[in-house]
Amino acid sequence: MHDILLFFGIDSATDLAWLIIGLFAQVMFSLRFIIQWLSSEREKRSVIPTAFWWFSLFGGLTLLAYGLHRREPVLIIGQAMGVVIYARNIVLIHKAERRERGEARSLLADR
Repeated sequence: MHDILLFFGIDSATDLAWLIIGLFAQVMFSLRFIIQWLSSEREKRSVIPTAFWWFSLFGGLTLLAYGLHRREPVLIIGQAMGVVIYARNIVLIHKAERRERGEARSLLADR
């Protein structure tokens, strides 16, 4: 086991903790696809649920932190750009939901 850790550049408890964080982040990031797939199967059409974007955002942020710690430019660049997109989608979804709630209240008030 020690040789495997050294192969991956893990030579301290801090590095091991960051490896665990990175693995957790990758699992969380990957779960978004399972969520999307199950939602689409349930709806019998392609669906991207809000949970997909939340898992993308938190997984991306954690992977970004891991990439920064490991000083891996490929992870840093890829996740930094993705995090902006995920956050923007969440903002757009919440704005649309607020608009829809407001329209629903207006319709009820007009009756």
